[in-house]
Amino acid sequence: MSTLTNVFSAHADATGIMYSGATNLGGYQVGPGGVAGEIVLRDGGAAGTVRLRFNLTTNTAIISTIIPGNGIRFNSDIHATLPTNAAITIFCG
Repeated sequence: MSTLTNVFSAHADATGIMYSGATNLGGYQVGPGGVAGEIVLRDGGAAGTVRLRFNLTTNTAIISTIIPGNGIRFNSDIHATLPTNAAITIFCG
């Protein structure tokens, strides 16, 4: 299993483009904000291909996930759709 190199982070607390350009998503950390909902990460903008989707509960505990191997490939950009009060930090390389 290989790992990402030259890792960087990006943070968002509202829906929008988090990173422009091709990259691999190696992990993320989410602050649910106490509101249930869904986080969707798309390749290619708001109408792009869904690469990752997961649900949040009303819990306020931080969620941290490392994606194995080379992570999830995004060929164009990373667009995040977030529920109100949620925030996400992504780790890419």
